[in-house]
Amino acid sequence: MKKIEILGTGCPKCQKTTKLVEEAVKEAGVEAEVIHVTDLDEIVNRGVMMTPAVMMDGEIKCEGKVPSAKEIKSWFE
Repeated sequence: MKKIEILGTGCPKCQKTTKLVEEAVKEAGVEAEVIHVTDLDEIVNRGVMMTPAVMMDGEIKCEGKVPSAKEIKSWFE
C-alpha cells in the first residue's frame, strides 16, 4: 500500500490537490492511504518550502503547484 501525503495548510489549492490525488488513486486502482499534513513545522521539517506539496512513500513528487491528473497517475507507473 502506498502512503500519499498532502502537505499544506488547507487552502483551496491544497483541497484541489487532495481531490485530484484521491480521484487518481481510485481510477488507477492503487491501494493507498491519503494523509493530510497541515502542521507548518512538520511541513518545513520535511524540506518543503512551497505548498501544496505531495509526498509518496517519503519522496516529494510535487511542490508549489496543483499537479495534473495525468502527472499524478504517472507516479503509480
